[in-house]
Amino acid sequence: MKILKSMRMYLLFIALDFYLVPGLIRDTGTAVLILLVVIPFLCFLCSVFYGANHSFHWQYGVITALLFIPSIFLYYNSSAWVYIIGYGVIAFIGNLIGMIFYKLRGDRI
Repeated sequence: MKILKSMRMYLLFIALDFYLVPGLIRDTGTAVLILLVVIPFLCFLCSVFYGANHSFHWQYGVITALLFIPSIFLYYNSSAWVYIIGYGVIAFIGNLIGMIFYKLRGDRI
């Protein structure tokens, strides 16, 4: 439960990323840019910050992937299921990189 409490603000940011940013899609070009650049970058950045402040938790990547599922029904067609795995992997990688910063910061204290 303590881990979920520490994730709350970061997951809220990712949920906003998954549910508000797609509202900017106007045509195929912006859809590709948003799905392949903007959303993954914001997800990665948030995951790095989480890892840097709280270290690595495997649950973070899983919850991030699960958060994307309802947005498929709201914004995308059935071909967007592959992004669930992609965003989960991006969150894991960002969390791992953030963990390195967390450990480096802990060594200096």
